[in-house]
Amino acid sequence: MENIIHVDEKWFYMTKHSEKYYLLPDEDEPLRTCKSKTFITKVMFLATVTCPRFDESVNELFSGKIGIFPFINKELASRSSKNHSARTMETKAINSINKEMYRSYIDEKLLPAIRDKWPRIDAGSPIFIQQDNVKPHIGLDDEYFQSNASKDGFDIRLICQPPNSSNMNVLDLGFFNAI
Repeated sequence: MENIIHVDEKWFYMTKHSEKYYLLPDEDEPLRTCKSKTFITKVMFLATVTCPRFDESVNELFSGKIGIFPFINKELASRSSKNHSARTMETKAINSINKEMYRSYIDEKLLPAIRDKWPRIDAGSPIFIQQDNVKPHIGLDDEYFQSNASKDGFDIRLICQPPNSSNMNVLDLGFFNAI
């Protein structure tokens, strides 16, 4: 299990219906930029974790946290509103994830994060990225992924969890149930 990276997508709301703030006497309440409480934006995140590593003295060598990557676009605002002026950068959620979008996040965000954070001792052994069986996920034999995954001496491969077995997904079982 030390060489398996669990990947999953999760939706989170940008804000809650009601929020409670503890403010200093001269501090302003944070600006809430959603249209109304009934139109709260949801953002999808690609979360990736693996088994942490410890030495003989139980000191943490590697936390197992690879990254959490939001599916967002940054765009210039075309018009002014009460929340922002024109030509300021706005963060927009990507609501439709397709195979090309998922592949670009794996290749441009996840693979560099693995190369950056993975323990150098284990860099030569195979690393498996376990994904669930959702349609937008890339195939196990994807040539573009395979060419990018073998850079810098890493051997990164894709595997899928068995069909209809949500108990094999670490992110669903422990990580997101605690939130």
